[in-house]
Amino acid sequence: MTITLYGIPNCDTMKKARKWLEAQGVDYQFHDYRKDGVDATLVSEFCQALGWENVLNKRGTTFRQLTQAQKDSLNGDTAITLLVEQPAMIKRPVLRVNGELHLGFKAEQYAALFS
Repeated sequence: MTITLYGIPNCDTMKKARKWLEAQGVDYQFHDYRKDGVDATLVSEFCQALGWENVLNKRGTTFRQLTQAQKDSLNGDTAITLLVEQPAMIKRPVLRVNGELHLGFKAEQYAALFS
């Protein structure tokens, strides 16, 4: 089973997800957006599978710092460009299990995935 967890290490939700995976003995790769990078291909895949509106984190500081014009012009294409430039705006974590993508962390959701 191939498992990749995408995100940034200092995010609280990421810490919870990593702690849960480690406590369950799940072997996974961690893809750090800041160290390992993010490209349009990866972000497009996330947006295609999960919907760009779901992938874009509107609750974070990075999103709130956008101009109103940037927020008003958001669509599938502009969102991908923005998420590549500002990976902190990608909702976290994104979990890939055997090629299938899952968004966010809830212990029950992960328990169902790995049962």
